[in-house]
Amino acid sequence: MNASKTTGFILIGIGAVLVLGIGAWASSYPFELASTRVFVIVFSLLVAAPLAGIGVYTLVKGQGDAIEEKSIARQRKLLSLVQTQGKVSLSAASIELGVTRDETKQIVYDLVGKQLFSGYVDWKEQILYSVDSSKLKTGKCPNCSGELEIVGKGLVKCPYCGSEVFSS
Repeated sequence: MNASKTTGFILIGIGAVLVLGIGAWASSYPFELASTRVFVIVFSLLVAAPLAGIGVYTLVKGQGDAIEEKSIARQRKLLSLVQTQGKVSLSAASIELGVTRDETKQIVYDLVGKQLFSGYVDWKEQILYSVDSSKLKTGKCPNCSGELEIVGKGLVKCPYCGSEVFSS
């Protein structure tokens, strides 16, 4: 659990303790007017509600941060796998990352979009290759040596074998 989530739980807890503590005290204290008791309870809510609200916000933000950290960790792991081994099958990468093959494909596209990955994917063989950027600038497919077609920014597709070549 990260610090944001812990802080969120603490703030929510402080807010709840304030409301319960002041509410219990106001209920048992012999006020001369009943309206005074109501005023004390409303005041405790006014103090505790912002604390609890900030706690809920911090907790939700912490959960979002945890999801983002997990995504970044998967991207790092995939980059490390491909760069150290030179080539990795998508199924092995999916198992290593603990995600589906489609999620692995999305991680690859995210890395390409961030210009962190250079290489190509042979979709027929389902293998991800890491290739030096200088080798990709030849205009030839590293898989079949066919002429490449530009498909998008940083993405070139071989019309012959279907490989997608990513350059950063």
